[in-house]
Amino acid sequence: MAKRDYYEVLGVSKNATDQEIKKAYREMAMKYHPDRNPNDKEAEEKFKEAAEAYDVLSNPEKRQKYDQFGFDGLNSMGGGGFSGSMDDILSHLNDLFGSGFGSFFGGGFGSSSGQRQKRVHRGSDIRVSLKLTLEEISEGVEKKIKINKYVKCKECDGTGAEKGSGYQTCTTCNGTGTVVRVQNSIFGRMQTSSICPTCGGEGKIISKKCTHCNGNGIVKEDEIITINIPAGVSQGMQLTMSGKGNCGAHNGINGDLLIVIEELEHECFRRDGDNIYYDKYISICEAALGATVEIPTLNKPVNIKIPAGVQSGEILRVKGKGLPRLNSYSRRGDLLVCVNVWTPKNLTREEKKTLEELSKSPNFIPSPTKKDLGFFDRVRKMFE
Repeated sequence: MAKRDYYEVLGVSKNATDQEIKKAYREMAMKYHPDRNPNDKEAEEKFKEAAEAYDVLSNPEKRQKYDQFGFDGLNSMGGGGFSGSMDDILSHLNDLFGSGFGSFFGGGFGSSSGQRQKRVHRGSDIRVSLKLTLEEISEGVEKKIKINKYVKCKECDGTGAEKGSGYQTCTTCNGTGTVVRVQNSIFGRMQTSSICPTCGGEGKIISKKCTHCNGNGIVKEDEIITINIPAGVSQGMQLTMSGKGNCGAHNGINGDLLIVIEELEHECFRRDGDNIYYDKYISICEAALGATVEIPTLNKPVNIKIPAGVQSGEILRVKGKGLPRLNSYSRRGDLLVCVNVWTPKNLTREEKKTLEELSKSPNFIPSPTKKDLGFFDRVRKMFE
């Protein structure tokens, strides 16, 4: 089934503010919460759909990509949907709106009987810079990078507990994972709840910690990650690989890997969007008589025709030899050749004599063009 527009899902306009999007998501989450709609598959799908829409629209980079390119733009970032399970979504809501959000439904998330929902830890994101040449950007490239990151501890299988040991109920929160505080104020008695500082929301404490990971369930290791860079990326662009960041503690969910593109300076070309510029130096004779010259491109050289009488500073366009547009299979920019007429310095006596004779010809005496005269007229009027 085709996905619905994310703005339509949350019932907000494309100009909605972050606060409006957050408010709309809260209302949708309350309306379709599993505790309020038990055994209702349609409500469950709408609940997940709202979480996916919020995950994209609350992220400035994902929202920009979605607004510009739609779902295709999110695909280039490694997907835009909320990749977690129902438990992940419920935990995400708890983190977003506070642990008291579950009290609207008479208990913890995902449990109409009032049982505590297990807290899911999410690993942190990792940001790396990736240097690319224009040739790699032109064709797209596969890169392998080594990252030192948190991964699941193999000794305890991510639980944080020594093999053979068990768990004890947290005495601070009595296994609920939250602590409740009551304060008196001018408005009366105020009750607030927060994550238990002793067990971190788990509701239980490890009897004997794993010595390899010190009870966290995660350790640092090097990992080789393969990154597929699409053609047409640009300086400063950020790509996202979901689930390739640090592993969450105690068998939590992984964070994301954020890849920031860094363009290397090219020895021949300058980039301007999808177009590239190249400076071509030609002789006076080639400029006067015209010529066919070879110029490099990002893949193989091509021949172009220099028209007779070309002026220094003119730009010749070679269509389709620039960079591809991101997420476009056929559209490419152009190669813009900037013509520069090279003037020789060390002339022989015979060469000087020849040029002196040519300089007497009317064809070798520069005259202002209509365009030049228009400019001079504008400058003169400025001082009148």
